[in-house]
Amino acid sequence: MTRFLTPLAASLPSTVPFVGPETQERQMGHPFRARLGANESLFGPSPAAIAAMEADVGEMWMYADPENHALKATLATHHGVAPENIAVGGGIDGLLGLICRLTLEAGTSVVTSLGAYPTFNFHVAGFGGALTRVPYLGDHEDPQALLDAARQTHARLIYFANPDNPMGSHHPASVLEDMVANLPDHSLLILDEAYSDLAPKGAIPSIPADHPQVIRFRTFSKGYGMAGGRVGYAITNPALAQAFDKVRNHFGMGRIAQIGALAALRDQEWLDHVRDQIQKARVRVGQIARDNGFTPLPSATNFVTVDCGRDGDYARAILRETVSRGVFIRMPGAAPLDRCIRISLGDEAAMAILGEVLPEAIKAVG
Repeated sequence: MTRFLTPLAASLPSTVPFVGPETQERQMGHPFRARLGANESLFGPSPAAIAAMEADVGEMWMYADPENHALKATLATHHGVAPENIAVGGGIDGLLGLICRLTLEAGTSVVTSLGAYPTFNFHVAGFGGALTRVPYLGDHEDPQALLDAARQTHARLIYFANPDNPMGSHHPASVLEDMVANLPDHSLLILDEAYSDLAPKGAIPSIPADHPQVIRFRTFSKGYGMAGGRVGYAITNPALAQAFDKVRNHFGMGRIAQIGALAALRDQEWLDHVRDQIQKARVRVGQIARDNGFTPLPSATNFVTVDCGRDGDYARAILRETVSRGVFIRMPGAAPLDRCIRISLGDEAAMAILGEVLPEAIKAVG
């Protein structure tokens, strides 16, 4: 029945950027012992957010506010911008799809890094964009190479994540500010700041919300522990923020998710608690990695990327054996980053399971 598809849609592979842990559990016939692959917050949402969502369950018969008015206003106050600078959507993934829909036509040039967050590439392909991928510089995305490629290809979009997924690395704010100052006139910088709430001091740049060539994406999925709520938002100039109204699903944000995000935003003490727990877990994963002859890379996120010291085939074998023993992890998909595995941070119970399973997986690979 593919005769009903557009030629572009028919040409695309029937794949998604990630295979979910639930899919793997169905294939294995049993649940994972520890879920450490999707960079969710095992520390959960704010108790205040949970209480607010529970209190409103009985009102689920009502649609959510299609303008996300209260959430936009609260986000604007939190960031010191105007509500007109905010667009709300179904997680950063959903917003990436919308910005691609707004800006891309068949053949439009787009620049990203080789091995960077693959969901962006998925959306670019879906709208017919032409991707140019530049290599990482060591374990970091390379701002200068991205700018050079954007000039060479006359790219309309540049995608850059800080802190970075899948490596967990980050650039200081000054590097990003310099990148913004040197953007080609024809390029819009998509700055993915999914992990900004967990980044070290000095990592988040100062960029005017009204900047005509920058859109920053944030989420409640990481530090706020609401990955299942699918709440993301953009900070950008009012004209671009308003443009999302042209294409978004106006009832796409669930009522309970909106209420939970509002309560989570108001409970910054919980976010501080989560940061503290993440720091302790970083130390724990680092020690587990070193105890097994691996090298943990510095992390500005709620995961640690671990260099297995050999090639991608070896790291894939480590991942396979770890998953088969009930610990869900992931790894970068492109060489040379694929020498690593990536482990989300969690509570001591999850870390103990990792400490038990990883040496078994290494022994099995040999």
